[in-house]
Amino acid sequence: MRDNEFGAFLRARREAITPAEVGLPTGPRRRTPGLRRAELAMLAGISVEYLTRLEQGRDRHPSSEVLGALVDALRLSSEQRAQLWLILGTNKPSALCPRVAEPPVQTVREGVQAILQRLEPSPALVVNRIGDVLASTDGYQRLAGPVGVLDAEQPNLLRFVFTDDRARTAHPEWARIADAQVNFLKLGFHCDDPHSAGLVEELSAAAGAPFTSRFEAQQVVPERTGVERWVHPEVGELRLGFEVLEVSGTDDQRLIVYLPADDSTAAALDRLDGRHPGGLRAVSG
Repeated sequence: MRDNEFGAFLRARREAITPAEVGLPTGPRRRTPGLRRAELAMLAGISVEYLTRLEQGRDRHPSSEVLGALVDALRLSSEQRAQLWLILGTNKPSALCPRVAEPPVQTVREGVQAILQRLEPSPALVVNRIGDVLASTDGYQRLAGPVGVLDAEQPNLLRFVFTDDRARTAHPEWARIADAQVNFLKLGFHCDDPHSAGLVEELSAAAGAPFTSRFEAQQVVPERTGVERWVHPEVGELRLGFEVLEVSGTDDQRLIVYLPADDSTAAALDRLDGRHPGGLRAVSG
């Protein structure tokens, strides 16, 4: 945890929540629209003195019970919880970490497989916490196969991005893609997880600074929606909107769905799929 990121995060979230949002009266003479320390302490069931120590960085190791109470009291969204998890890093309360880090799951539930089938011909895939490609639509195979993503016996997005020269051709905005992949890897890290650590060691040796500088940088919540630029050897440049969705009840698996972000990309994907123009419609925003 760098400097006092945790304390700064708590204070920023406390000051961003109004009393009305948590069912408290507004009251007169408030110097800030957010919660007072005493109000947050009451909601979380801790003392004002202890909350002050946390915010000031004089205590950086809250118990899992205290952390859970603060998360609930601050009404953190899933994205904000992910940001907090990243900030805590190796200081996560041990009670929140699994006692034994299980290997990354390499299978996909039948229900998730059925969803993939219904997403055809859109490019879509499921990955685990270390970026292994576990399942994909035919549309994704037609998109990613020719650029080299799926060449390995066990395709892995991080290995492709950092160790395959073709990744920089396929992704004109390579640095952004690299940032995103590392941020997802850090987000899925388990305490004392030898499986994630093994991939980090492998990529550190194979890719050097382009990987290690990102892995050691300040942690950032990864993008879960946006637009990526691809260059495909058969149909040229593509602008693909993406949505990253969590697969519930699994080992940090993610469903990634791509949609054409403009009409020319929609037409290009139709050509890849062997469909008449208009089969896929561009989605913006």
